[in-house]
Amino acid sequence: MASIAPRSGRGRRAMNDINMVPFIDVMLVLLIIFMVTAPLISPSVIDLPSVGKAATVPDQVIHVEISKEERITVKSTGTVNKSVSSTLKGLARDVQELQGETSQGPVVITADRTIKYETVVKAMDTLQRAGVQRVGLSVQLVD
Repeated sequence: MASIAPRSGRGRRAMNDINMVPFIDVMLVLLIIFMVTAPLISPSVIDLPSVGKAATVPDQVIHVEISKEERITVKSTGTVNKSVSSTLKGLARDVQELQGETSQGPVVITADRTIKYETVVKAMDTLQRAGVQRVGLSVQLVD
């Protein structure tokens, strides 16, 4: 029978450090890929609509004003000048009364900058649900 010699300490040893060469190779390849493909990626371009002045001014414009205290006032300018205090529930009814037969007339919402955005959106939603098609927001231009 053959005897099995015990292994001496000179055989294989456990590695105590990590081989970094494959890691560095992979990182360099990724770096080169990103450097080559980065100029090929075009940034997204948003095509914004442009506005201009209307050729004619509408005869009647309804202004919905929302104050700091969230009080709503509906004003009609043009052929008939009227002003009505309103609530959010009665806003559509008041606007339709002031529009009369010209239900296609524009409605402009003017709101104080300190009120909640939600209040303005609710007013717009109320008008659009009532069938008012031309609803816009009034803004102040910065010079």
